[in-house]
Amino acid sequence: MTDAVTNPLLAPPSLPYDLPPYGSIRPEHYRPAFDAAFAAQRAEVDAITAQSEPATFENTLVALERSGELLDRVARTFYTVTGADGTPEIQAIEEELAPLMSAHGDAIQLDAALFARVSTVHDALDDLDLDAESRYLVERRFREMSLAGAGLAPDEKQRLTALNLRLSVLTTTFEKNLLADTNDLAVVFDDAADLDGLSDGELSAAAQAATERGLDGRYVLTLTLYTGHPYLASLTNRESRRRLLEASRARGTRGNAHDNRGTLREIVRLRAERGALLGYPSHAAAVLADQTAGTPAAVHDLLRRLAAPAARNARAEQEALQRIADDDGIRIEAHDWAFYTEKVRAEKYDLDRSALRPWFEAERVLRDGVFAAAEHLYGIRISERHDLQGYHPEVRVFEVHNADGSELGLFLLDLYTRDTKRGGAWMNSIVTQSSVRGTAPVVVNNLNVNKPAPGTPTLLTLDEVTTLFHEFGHALHGLFATVTYPHFAGTAVYRDFVEFPSQVNEMWIFWPEILANYARHHETGEPLPADVVERLHASEAFNQGFATSEYLAASWIDQAWHGLGVEEASSEIDVAPFEAAALADIGLDNPAVPTRYASTYFAHVFSGGYSAGYYSYIWSEVLDADTVEWFRENGGLTRENGDRFRRRLLGVGGAGDPLAAYRDFRGRDAEIQPLLERRALTG
Repeated sequence: MTDAVTNPLLAPPSLPYDLPPYGSIRPEHYRPAFDAAFAAQRAEVDAITAQSEPATFENTLVALERSGELLDRVARTFYTVTGADGTPEIQAIEEELAPLMSAHGDAIQLDAALFARVSTVHDALDDLDLDAESRYLVERRFREMSLAGAGLAPDEKQRLTALNLRLSVLTTTFEKNLLADTNDLAVVFDDAADLDGLSDGELSAAAQAATERGLDGRYVLTLTLYTGHPYLASLTNRESRRRLLEASRARGTRGNAHDNRGTLREIVRLRAERGALLGYPSHAAAVLADQTAGTPAAVHDLLRRLAAPAARNARAEQEALQRIADDDGIRIEAHDWAFYTEKVRAEKYDLDRSALRPWFEAERVLRDGVFAAAEHLYGIRISERHDLQGYHPEVRVFEVHNADGSELGLFLLDLYTRDTKRGGAWMNSIVTQSSVRGTAPVVVNNLNVNKPAPGTPTLLTLDEVTTLFHEFGHALHGLFATVTYPHFAGTAVYRDFVEFPSQVNEMWIFWPEILANYARHHETGEPLPADVVERLHASEAFNQGFATSEYLAASWIDQAWHGLGVEEASSEIDVAPFEAAALADIGLDNPAVPTRYASTYFAHVFSGGYSAGYYSYIWSEVLDADTVEWFRENGGLTRENGDRFRRRLLGVGGAGDPLAAYRDFRGRDAEIQPLLERRALTG
């Protein structure tokens, strides 16, 4: 049986904040729940289109917002698990569901009768007495359905549906291949001496990873999603560094069952065809038509503007590295960059970032850093709920209250890496706030920190500290967004705006009172020495040539693939030469500075939601850098500033034009100069 009696996914929510009852949910519950949810929303939409009454805002747009609540709940519950605990059983269900989800979504988005009713309301918009959010809902629904192909002829819709079905399968395949190849390519070392330079905690984590794979007495380094690896900065053995980077760059290219080259070529071809069907010269043009950037030309202009000074700075950095490497008799290669960067940093700033980990104990960073900054700025209160259970034993659940004591939502944290978790770090919502549905937010942060041996503290790198603050910025956006309609809930904003709140939250990492609160030695409790803090500030622009170049290179590869027209995309493209040509075109083809993601493991764009949109990080950073300037000019970490930022920006969610919200907060459009100065691109 699959009814509510036996399937917890079909029972009415019973836990606080509608948290799914993960302890009761088994894999076999998902498919029947999806089937029931598909049918329920289909019936709800059919009821809208079957009405004899003329289309109105209430009987069409509001009714559409009320539809699909069960599907939304089931899907958010399931897809939280697929990324974070994708067991083979869960992966099999995901593959099965991919075409079904695509077909269901298309059936609604392309429904001619529904589009006709939405169009009727849209045509009469100026005659309707609607509040700003309701008016915006009409505008967005009409535009989104138009861009999705609702106005196409029936045969064109049929082809579009077929394309979307196939793409849903391919993107799922891409992610499955990547996870499998990433696990297969984890680097095994026989001798601890090969890992000289790692801390005791890092070494214990490597030993633990080996034990979990049945390799007792050996050491395993798992791969990060991005090309580089944190340990490249500290491994003294050059061959170990080479093996680690070589394994990372090999993912999806080895001609085995997990090779992603054919998959990504088909994705590119079908996306180009879909773009043409929708009336655009490329997939990028179709995507960017509904982003703040507007056009590929605007994106290309920004990336090219930044690429030349970034590449120049990277070459200057490389020369500095080479002067030290000469003493070791080597020429700098990609696997040497991070290691010699730390040598130069030590020489120039007397700073060893790898030695900072004892001051970044994870629990203290979380409570006295990440949480404390948010509590100070916004007046919220965060407390752990040991009585509530996440989707995995390692997931922790926290309740968030507003300053007045009212309930706000739940925050879940899943800190550690595991073989069933995809790489990288991300935020997602399990439940979104909406007054129409009467729901409050439940959000999740996932990271991939190596778990140390039992009894050993979790000590973070500075990059991991940054990631924790960054992802919690997304979480705050998801918690604070206060909207009427679920369509606008949480982080449902333009893709090239969504990174803005998370990047802003990074500013508190080095804010004096926050840093002094959390950066304390895990054994002695001593604060991070003031002179070290000064040197960290002095070195903020250090290595920005490399960091900016590797990011821009990945952004450009994304644009290159998705800027292809149908004819170009249909040719038999050799992936490696295509990438090389793209990087040469923008001047980011330095072999010592590899792209942050190469095509075959570029999950953001080939299995995630960032296709033609990876530029959004730097696009959002323009707003972020300008916002940091505003906070500095206006007293910094104050409740007044936090309330203004929450009310005028974070709280808006997707219920309004994000750039208009920014102007409301800032008093003007963002200026690019703070970004150029931050990344040392002004010279």
